[in-house]
Amino acid sequence: MKTALSLLLATALCGPALANSGTTVIHAGTLIDTKAGTTLSDQYITIENGVITAVGAAADTPKPDVDINFIDLSEMTVLPGLSDSHVHLTSDAAVHGYRQLERSTSRAAITGVMNAKRTLAAGFTTVRNLGAPGFTDVALKEAIEDGDVPGPRIIPAGRSIGITGGHCDSNLLPFEYQQVAGGVADGPWAVRAKVRENKKYGAQVIKFCGTGGVLSKGTSIGAQQFTAEEMNAIVDEAHALGMKVAVHAHGEKGINTAIKAGVDSVEHSSLISDAGINLALQNGTTLSMDVYVSDYILTEGAEAGILEESLAKERQVGRAQRERFQAAVKSGVPLAFGTDAGVYPHGTNGNQFAFMVKWGQTPMQAIQSATIVNAKLFDLDGKIGVIAPGAFADIIAVDGDPLQDISELEDIDFVMKNGKVYPLASQE
Repeated sequence: MKTALSLLLATALCGPALANSGTTVIHAGTLIDTKAGTTLSDQYITIENGVITAVGAAADTPKPDVDINFIDLSEMTVLPGLSDSHVHLTSDAAVHGYRQLERSTSRAAITGVMNAKRTLAAGFTTVRNLGAPGFTDVALKEAIEDGDVPGPRIIPAGRSIGITGGHCDSNLLPFEYQQVAGGVADGPWAVRAKVRENKKYGAQVIKFCGTGGVLSKGTSIGAQQFTAEEMNAIVDEAHALGMKVAVHAHGEKGINTAIKAGVDSVEHSSLISDAGINLALQNGTTLSMDVYVSDYILTEGAEAGILEESLAKERQVGRAQRERFQAAVKSGVPLAFGTDAGVYPHGTNGNQFAFMVKWGQTPMQAIQSATIVNAKLFDLDGKIGVIAPGAFADIIAVDGDPLQDISELEDIDFVMKNGKVYPLASQE
């Protein structure tokens, strides 16, 4: 890492972040223009009060004043802060299966503080948190916004909505314990009430489980959960309240029913058919396919407590999902960058880029998935995912060229969020 940058980051380590008061100018050696899908050389980025105010060629920009905060990234590749459309910040990758019964909601909240810091240090400045117990993700979002703890910008879902005994229920204990997850609801009016309740307590996106899942006990991956009438009610209520809807769905029937109901994104999409991909294209539905997580589940999952039943389901679905991702890339359907971090360790979100490239995307397309595609999905177009006037000053940099070697994004060398520089994962 360059000497000037090392000094800057060492200063940042003295506090939660280096607050750049007044005007900041960044000299970017190579800047990735995610909107145009091109690169620009030797650019100056001007930042005021956490917002980008100007971007232009260094040769055409007056030399910054001595009083201006100047950050020299002239030998680095600079790009917008990354985003992840599917994380679980309050989940611990080492705590799966029956080990989850030992973790209280309060403990999950503390875990979230640690994982938020790791996620930001890895260059992810905005995330959608798709499910957390007791609205711990809402509390974490508020703590980050208040400056109490460092972390990414969070779009919280609160409690995931699911059917009795389904993927979003608690199925580990026998009948006499009467354990039911907080988001369980059955019937059109009951699911509408659950959407309203999530909104009441701070959720900004609705996540529901439309099929069985890999990590839930006693559910079948391909089986649809919720009827079409129930899915229609969830989506209608959420959209009426100004909230987007993400559906957890692996099986073809559940995916297609959810798309017809009007969901905004399909999470996992593992067994989506060609007809389902075409349906997503027709409806403007975004697919969020976590094509990396299978490797972690099958290599580290048993040690982390993942049940053998779940490992068997992952063996069934992992390769199939990647092949369907390849088909989705060829179709041109919008593909979000979503990892399901929390199933695997937070802060390693960038590991998924290499898998997206291996299975069909170009490096630029993979970067766009984690920038402009997610920005549109999050209703943050022009605010995140771009380095342009009016956008939040969320900026990251790496020593190498991720367009030549996408694995560069697994080890970020500079992180700024809202105009503040934060310590790196390697410096924790």
